[in-house]
Amino acid sequence: MNKAAIVDAIHQKLGITKSSAEEATDIFVNSIINTLKSGGEVSIAGLGIFSAKQRAARTARNPRTGATVQVPAMRVPKFRAAKAFKDSVK
Repeated sequence: MNKAAIVDAIHQKLGITKSSAEEATDIFVNSIINTLKSGGEVSIAGLGIFSAKQRAARTARNPRTGATVQVPAMRVPKFRAAKAFKDSVK
């Protein structure tokens, strides 16, 4: 499933226009992204928790050339699935 399929599902379920469904989907996704950018976390009951994790700087190796490469510290997105979500997927 991709974004277009989600927009179509919202369009069919709620009976709103596709452009309104796409706008609602964009608002939802952008709200999660903006909250993670500002250092917060998003908890959706029954689905899980979106958060950002700090990854330390490290030395990696290019598998093709064998040369070492410095990878800088960065923040990466993280998702922890809720128990109800895990159980429903089993």
